[in-house]
Amino acid sequence: MKILVTGGAGFIGSHLVEKLLSLGHGVAILDDFNDFYDPQIKRENIATLSSDVAIHHVDLRNSTAVRDLFHGEKFEAIAHLAARAGVRPSILHPQLYYDTNVNGTLHLLDAARMTGVERFIFASSSSVYGISKTVPFSEDQHLTQTISPYAATKIAGEFLCSTFSHLYQMRVVALRYFTVYGPRQRPDLAIHQFTRRTYAGQPIDQFGDGSTRRDYTYIDDIIQGTVAALDYGGPLFDIFNLGENETIQLKDLIAAIENALGKTAKINRLPEQPGDVPLTCADVSKARKLLGYDPSTRLSDGLPRFIDWFLGSGRAK
Repeated sequence: MKILVTGGAGFIGSHLVEKLLSLGHGVAILDDFNDFYDPQIKRENIATLSSDVAIHHVDLRNSTAVRDLFHGEKFEAIAHLAARAGVRPSILHPQLYYDTNVNGTLHLLDAARMTGVERFIFASSSSVYGISKTVPFSEDQHLTQTISPYAATKIAGEFLCSTFSHLYQMRVVALRYFTVYGPRQRPDLAIHQFTRRTYAGQPIDQFGDGSTRRDYTYIDDIIQGTVAALDYGGPLFDIFNLGENETIQLKDLIAAIENALGKTAKINRLPEQPGDVPLTCADVSKARKLLGYDPSTRLSDGLPRFIDWFLGSGRAK
């Protein structure tokens, strides 16, 4: 199968590209290499890929460029991972997030429709659950409110996907990722940022009293679920949580990083941040049953793997 991975030079995307290639699929990458973080990191993520993998420098906001790409290459499936990410920056730049995440998704869906793409995977987010009081979060919950522009763009993307699936009989699967970590994790995300700053003896920012809880999901488990979604044969549109179904408090995460590094973190305590949710926790029973999703990496195992990568990758310098 010929698969286009958008955001394929990023953290999750580059792992997905490698896995798809190992399974014998043809893969192309779409990425705009923007400056949300150092673009050189993305280039390093894909530096060892075969020259057979086409890398398209395309901005999803440019509908003409997206359409031209789809008419120039025949794709059988799209794994749409590209997005402006992060809750806090979305509050500062809501228009940029809307233009990229909503309009960009629309441009991809429309190009896919016009060129007969058979399958479309959409990377959504646990942030769509907002401040849900029902725990763990289940796909059949009725969602009435998001609390950040980023989350709003992700739920809007899900609705666009469901609409195109209904109108054009396109098979679309939306995957709600729960805080992904592991080798190559983006430098702005908590585990990577806390590790880097603690190792360097620099203070880390802790928003709130440290009692917020997250369901951290190891990259290998996310990739297993994402690949399984490409073969899903259920309803034409469906939604799945991909998480670990295990939560940890922020203060305990910091302690685990301290223990793994053998260093004490200098903590800069700050007020709670607008847009942050107090808890994420995935009910993954649906994904287990219908995708064969099998998350097997607990944080106690995955965090040391990340630390080993960090120390050996040059990021510690």
